[in-house]
Amino acid sequence: MSLLNDIDHCFKTALKNQNRLELSTLRLLKTALKNREVQERRMLTEAEVVGVITGQVKQRRDSIEEFKRAGRNDLAQQEEEELRFLLSFLPQQLSTAEIRRELKQIISEIQAVGPGDLGRLMKTAMPRMAGRADGKTINVLAKELLSGQ
Repeated sequence: MSLLNDIDHCFKTALKNQNRLELSTLRLLKTALKNREVQERRMLTEAEVVGVITGQVKQRRDSIEEFKRAGRNDLAQQEEEELRFLLSFLPQQLSTAEIRRELKQIISEIQAVGPGDLGRLMKTAMPRMAGRADGKTINVLAKELLSGQ
């Protein structure tokens, strides 16, 4: 089953079960997908759908940080629930150790030697780990590995 079909199926199920959290999250996701489809003027590929979902996940993570900083734990908790639901549509997330191992492999492939090679490393790493790891985490670990820590 394609990811778009899976999202539609979950939307119908949430509608039948009157699950407000899932329903509102899926409405936002479907709107983001439709906007991207209109922008591209064609049907989205699976990779593009994963990219949109990843963007929604990033928005939730940023919102959680902001709400916690503002002392709005109630809103942060709601965003965390939405985040968990959105993550269920993405492939299994990589652990820190797996990201580190993948980065070390890429470093040896592109023969990166120092912090000046961060751009080349990220350019290669992001597509390989798209949808399976957070860009911030990849960036932090890449900087750490390139600086020799």
